[in-house]
Amino acid sequence: MSKIGLYFGTFNPIHVGHLIIANHMVENSDLDEIWMVVTPHNPFKKKSSLLENHHRFELVYKATENYPKIKASDIEFKLPQPNYTAHTLAHISDRYSDKEFCLIMGEDNLKSFHKWKNFETILEHHQLYVYPRISDGVLETTLDSHPKIQKVEAPIIQISATMIRNGIKEGKNIRPMLTKEVWNYIDEMNFYRK
Repeated sequence: MSKIGLYFGTFNPIHVGHLIIANHMVENSDLDEIWMVVTPHNPFKKKSSLLENHHRFELVYKATENYPKIKASDIEFKLPQPNYTAHTLAHISDRYSDKEFCLIMGEDNLKSFHKWKNFETILEHHQLYVYPRISDGVLETTLDSHPKIQKVEAPIIQISATMIRNGIKEGKNIRPMLTKEVWNYIDEMNFYRK
């Protein structure tokens, strides 16, 4: 049974930091593949700067097409909104019963994981692979040494999509933070300029 790591994000836009983490996780753990799950509009994020779902999916597809172990996924686009990770995991596990799904998240998200809807159910059925992030807050002690939570020593990446969007709006050269394919698409479509 192949083991798939699900890396959720708005990817607005996907940048080299996301790729470095995904590639590091798939190359330095027992995961066979990583699926970059592009999340539809998140109620916690301001919608104005969020590209439409299909454009963000296209960016993730372009960024990952040269990485055979990393795939773009639009599975959440077809699920009812608002969507919760627990529901997506249940749906994806039913749909692909021949695969085992794990959740990839940054340490910052792990700190608020105990507030997620059905987080106990998630932990009962899925492993969590956690990469380091510099963040405030304290980890719930019950999660610190949980048998289903595996911390992976990965590079700490301090690149944010917000920084990239603001840089484009201000006319700065942000190209080193994006793959060539992603930059070309953003440039061609005139995204984030206003």
